[in-house]
Amino acid sequence: MTIPAHDGRTLARALACALGATVFSAHAADVPDVPQHATNLREVKVSAARQASAVDPDMPSAVETITADKLDRLNVVNAEDALKYLPAFGIRKRFVGDENSTFSVRGTSNQQSARGLVYLDGLLLSNLLGNTWGTPPRWSMAFPENLARVEVIYGAYSALYPGNAIGATVLMTTRMPDKLEATGEVQAFTQHVDSYGLNRDYGGSRQSASFGDRVGRFAFLVGVSHLQSNGQPLVYATQNQSTRPGTLNPVTGAIGDTGANGLPRQVIGINSEGQEATSQDEAHLRLTYDITPELTGGVTAGYWKQDLSHRTDTFLRDASGQPVWSGPVSIGGRTYTLPANFFAPSTRQSRNYLYGISLGTHRDTGWNVEGNASYFDMDRNRDRVASAFTDNGPGLLTAGDGSRWRTFDLRASHTPDTQGPNTHTVSFGYHFDGYRLRNENYALDQWRDGGAGAFTGGNGGSTQTQAVYLQDAWQLDERWKLTTGARYEQWRAFGGSRSTAAATTGYPERKESHTSPKASLSYAASDSLTLRLSGARAYRFPTVSELFQGTFNGISLVNNDPNLKPENDLSRELSAEWYRINGVARFTLFRSDTRNALFSQTDTTVFPNITNVQNVSLVRTRGAEASYDGVGVLWPWLDLTANATYTQATTVRNPRNPASVGKQFYRIPRWRANLVATWHASERIALTLAGRYSGRQYNTLDHSDVNPDTFGGASDFLTFDGKLTWKANEHVDLGVGVDNLTNRRYYVYYPYPSRTWLVEAKFHL
Repeated sequence: MTIPAHDGRTLARALACALGATVFSAHAADVPDVPQHATNLREVKVSAARQASAVDPDMPSAVETITADKLDRLNVVNAEDALKYLPAFGIRKRFVGDENSTFSVRGTSNQQSARGLVYLDGLLLSNLLGNTWGTPPRWSMAFPENLARVEVIYGAYSALYPGNAIGATVLMTTRMPDKLEATGEVQAFTQHVDSYGLNRDYGGSRQSASFGDRVGRFAFLVGVSHLQSNGQPLVYATQNQSTRPGTLNPVTGAIGDTGANGLPRQVIGINSEGQEATSQDEAHLRLTYDITPELTGGVTAGYWKQDLSHRTDTFLRDASGQPVWSGPVSIGGRTYTLPANFFAPSTRQSRNYLYGISLGTHRDTGWNVEGNASYFDMDRNRDRVASAFTDNGPGLLTAGDGSRWRTFDLRASHTPDTQGPNTHTVSFGYHFDGYRLRNENYALDQWRDGGAGAFTGGNGGSTQTQAVYLQDAWQLDERWKLTTGARYEQWRAFGGSRSTAAATTGYPERKESHTSPKASLSYAASDSLTLRLSGARAYRFPTVSELFQGTFNGISLVNNDPNLKPENDLSRELSAEWYRINGVARFTLFRSDTRNALFSQTDTTVFPNITNVQNVSLVRTRGAEASYDGVGVLWPWLDLTANATYTQATTVRNPRNPASVGKQFYRIPRWRANLVATWHASERIALTLAGRYSGRQYNTLDHSDVNPDTFGGASDFLTFDGKLTWKANEHVDLGVGVDNLTNRRYYVYYPYPSRTWLVEAKFHL
């Protein structure tokens, strides 16, 4: 369903529906000039149902929505860009095409990727094999230009979703065509970096094309894309200032500065992840068939392939001007010893497939049944790391080929013919998921292209969850609604092992079962104001990599604990939502108490200290959130989105790291705020200006990173973005955009992008 941008009242009503937690539909007849059917998502026909909201209209929590029209007015290259202005969200996107984009929301940090869910047309894109930046959602399976809408559900207040929804659940819906269409898009982007002695441009381009049609009951949409991107340097080679005097092998080129820990250091090059150059190819196919006017089946297939290089460089030069990569050196009369692998480059090759099927009814009332099954296959996932800075000498291969996850969901619901007092809307269902991790390490004689040599170690294992759930939305009377539910989950971990070249250690099977109750009470105080109080228990079970000795990705080794407890979260939320003719406003108070939070930390109570994934006894989150989304605000040509979030996430109990107690949790800023304004200069021209603010964060639990505005620190930042779009004619759309307009230099451990320019052209039939 397409809603004209100039029709403020209709769009505002549609936004109110998408928020899904109101009962405004009961009063729609009292609002003049607004079509009755726009207030009730169930009152759409077959063709419209394909574009309807993916959110249950009885969702007992805060929901935010962004539509395709809004996405067109923002700088969007990758699917995760759709979330960057939503309330309480922070996107860990270090450059265009970053494969490790995770999100932070409320009391969940961007290092806790397993505390969020991402779905595309009901198929899981979240990589729940791990809980770090290295296991992000597979955003690349979604084409941003083919999205009808993106909806975000905050918290695990609904029994319909597993405990991984503690942070948020992102639902992306593909736009299916109603007639023959063909589109093509070309984007180019560039940024200039002037930092640590570098002075050059980094950028790339993306090309995409899609083709679709509807013939009677059958519809299809197929898309392909290619992305080439050179990100700015991410990791700098540093050495804390030496206390050893010496003049052997003097070198020049080092840059002295102060590290995040407040100590002096020397910056001597680019290493580790270094400067990432990525080439990505994507393909997506979705088919739907209306078996009957009330029953639709769908098939989805996705493909994503990446070739990535971690490029390194040294700033050091000897007396003859030659680069210095390793060994003893003298900088400013002090001696340093650089390991042989200090500047070792690496590459990554990934090839992934997504398969999914769906079948479901979409009746306005009565019984509906739907099923979704998905399979995500990490067919090839290989890291090659050199043992030293060499073009093609010895190295190490880490192969994760065959890691995968499977899901199956079956849901039934009953909607009464009328929504009057003492009626019930009931949902119940079954859920299954299975994850398998497999990592094997091999020696390489030639690290770039040599065949696997001797086996040096590995780890792997599986987890599986089965769940049943029930949720009932009881309309007590015209104004009061009580939504209650429970989710019973049975989890097991099995097949866990860790191997060395000489031996293998297996871990016993584990099983746990938990029940998560949910409750929400809403009150329609007036035709334009709804109040809602929600509470929920949720369990987030450990991932395979957290349990079975972690992962080795060629850059870091993480040892973990097979006896980790699941996270146990109790969340509460009080919301007020106002509807007006041209907008929706929301104010929310939230609190979450998470026991046994899973996080990688250092156990400082033992000697030597041990760093691994551990259970943090209690983390408490309190906060407040305000948001507004409106069209025709003050003037008919102005659309405005604004939000601000205050979050106090505190480590309350942590016996293994006492210094962290009372401190703000890892990478959770106290304040986040966004403002997006769009000026519709005419029906063809629109100008969008946006601002993003994030307060001070910490990269350590004990706040020992005292210097935020440097590599390794975590800055506060205020950045401004803009985009001008011009519909040249009915077949061509042009756009020019900029992110970080003021060229703010800021860090979230890594240096984030400088001022980045984007130009794009879209062609469509």
